[in-house]
Parts: sequence; structure tokens; C-alpha cells
Amino acid sequence: MNYLVRSARNGGYSLVNEFDRLFGNLFDDMPMASGRAPAVDVRETDEGYTLEAELPGLTEKDIDVHVEGNLLTISSAAREEKDERKDGYVVRERRSTGFQRSFVLPRDVDSTNIEASYRNGVLTLDLHKTPESKPRTIQVKSE
Repeated sequence: MNYLVRSARNGGYSLVNEFDRLFGNLFDDMPMASGRAPAVDVRETDEGYTLEAELPGLTEKDIDVHVEGNLLTISSAAREEKDERKDGYVVRERRSTGFQRSFVLPRDVDSTNIEASYRNGVLTLDLHKTPESKPRTIQVKSE
């Protein structure tokens, strides 16, 4: 979690500011609760790229990975509706949470050969490079 210490306007101690500092960012690391885009790491190898997105609290059914042209989009949307009838009152509550994050794929990625897996709250995408873009050795001939 990232913390930003806020100071009171009058330069002194403020219980409200202290409360905000302690609890204001409580849900920042959970994308579904905070509405923020998930943290993502990208690594490049000779074979391709590996993208890892932290998505705690989700299941693989909650996650949508979509490729259109050279745009890769990771998203999730959850809607919850609740009807409660008690003592002649009807309470209807609706809540929706989600995120969407998009990436422009490099030219050397084979967008038809992307593999996705989800384990322990981390989505891993393996983006394979096209055969033409992979390093190769050219044999030198003598004449």
C-alpha cells in the first residue's frame, strides 16, 4: 500500500486526517473494491512477453481477456443486486464493481497465440513473438 501523510490545515494534529491516513487506503490493493486498475508487471524474453496482473479475490470466471487488432484488454465487472423484505419494507440495493486495463501490443507479438492462466490471484498472459521476429543465426559461407 502507498501512504500519503496529510497534515492538518492549521499545522497541528487532526484526528480526521490521521483516520484517513490509517484507513483511507485500506482497499487500494484490491482492484474490485477500489475500482482501480490492477498492478501489472511485463517481462520480455527472446520467445515473447509475460504479463502478470494482480487480481486478488477474483476467479478465472470473473476475468475477461480480449484482443482486437493490436489492443489487448483485461477487464472484470461484477454486479450484485439484493432484495430484502422485512416488516413491510422493501430494501433494494445494487452495487457494481470492476476495472478495465488496455495495452497496445508490440508489432512482434503473435496476437493469435496468447495463453492465459490464473493462479493465486495473479493472471499470467504469455504473449508469444512471431517466428519472423525471433533472433536467428545466419550462417556465413566462404566463397
